[in-house]
Amino acid sequence: MYKYEKISQTLRKKIMNHELQPGVMLPDQNQLAKEFNTTRITISKAIQILIIEGLVYSKRGAGTFVRKDVQFNDDFNTDVDKPLGTTMTHPNKKVTSKHIHLTARIATKDEQEHLLLEDGETVYVIKRTRLIDGKPFSYEQTIMPTKIATITKEILQKSVYEYLQKEHHLEFAGSHRQIMARKVSDEDVHFLGEKKGDPILVISQVNYLVDGTPFEYSESHFPYQNSVVSADIKLEH
Repeated sequence: MYKYEKISQTLRKKIMNHELQPGVMLPDQNQLAKEFNTTRITISKAIQILIIEGLVYSKRGAGTFVRKDVQFNDDFNTDVDKPLGTTMTHPNKKVTSKHIHLTARIATKDEQEHLLLEDGETVYVIKRTRLIDGKPFSYEQTIMPTKIATITKEILQKSVYEYLQKEHHLEFAGSHRQIMARKVSDEDVHFLGEKKGDPILVISQVNYLVDGTPFEYSESHFPYQNSVVSADIKLEH
């Protein structure tokens, strides 16, 4: 294990044990470098891991803070992995979209916190049903900052991740993910054709670029018939 990984592990434990409380500012990088007897570059790498895991965030000119919404409990599973994209996780299948909804508006307070946005910044609101070989696979609801890239309905017909990688040369780093089960909602009935009362698998995630910038806050609903496939995706490394 590299030194920066050991340092991130130590800081992670402090966050989990509430030695570092939600909302508190971490010591600056010079202080941490002195505490761990290392360089600022090593500390920067350690903090980068925590940013990608969704435990802390950096605010330019202010410092690095423990996220206020950070939580550890047994009500859901969490996993850090590459962002889940239906096209990327099913390369040999025909993936299409329908029921596409695309609008732009000012980000809510919750969206600002998850995506580290300032007051007044705008986001895309994206909703679509993803089909694999013509059959409903998932219903996605995505919030994405408009400053990341220009998104159109034509782009949403295909893979957004592929578009961001090829056209904007963005590099994905990881996700902070929550996995839980719920009852089917009215939207799930309409967009996935599920029956009221059926269970549904829900994956909520914030996806990050290599520089730690969150670029997507999404929630995907999977019919219980597809839950085994989703679990396989979650465990990929």
